[in-house]
Amino acid sequence: MRCSGLRKKESANFCTCSARRSRVRRIVVASSNRGKLAEIRDILRDLDIELIAQGELGITDAAETGATFVENALIKARYAARSSGLPALGDDSGLCVDALAGAPGLHSARYAGAHGDAAANIAKLLDTLRGVPEAQRAAHFHCTLVLLRHADDPAPLIAEGRWRGRILDAPRGSQGHGYDPVFFDPQHGGAGEMEMALKNHISHRGLALARLREMLQAQR
Repeated sequence: MRCSGLRKKESANFCTCSARRSRVRRIVVASSNRGKLAEIRDILRDLDIELIAQGELGITDAAETGATFVENALIKARYAARSSGLPALGDDSGLCVDALAGAPGLHSARYAGAHGDAAANIAKLLDTLRGVPEAQRAAHFHCTLVLLRHADDPAPLIAEGRWRGRILDAPRGSQGHGYDPVFFDPQHGGAGEMEMALKNHISHRGLALARLREMLQAQR
């Protein structure tokens, strides 16, 4: 499975429209993942924006029926915006392993079947990669963020980030969430052993949020 992100045409259309958009002050985060929420709030903490978790408003997760990270992030943001009447931020992320043709990719959260069972997902990943040498265990995390001013926003803010590394033979550390314990950055070490400040600076979500942050600041 190919790990799909933002197409060039979409990026060009977005850049043309972004300078004319008004500033957003309250945003619903379209996610029930506590790890994601913590990272988003930490990185955007000094902006004049109130971030509201969708669960605080009784909003459930949208069905992820898209064929790309961008499509899924749009679906999540649109559902949260329509349900709340507020601007919404959708996040679709995943781990893409080269030796597995990009899998688990879009299905990262439910790789082992149940949605959000990190331990089971990691166990399946390590079992699938058993016997694969270190040189062939390259992988990257991908994050796509989509911010909608309202459910029918024709020109969303879209930001993406990638974090490259490789998959370890066994989990290391207890920091982070999801696949972090088995992801290794050659320059900075294991994601499961990193302090949040470092991870939020170099990770896929950290990079995507930094780009989104620049877009929001440009609207001031």
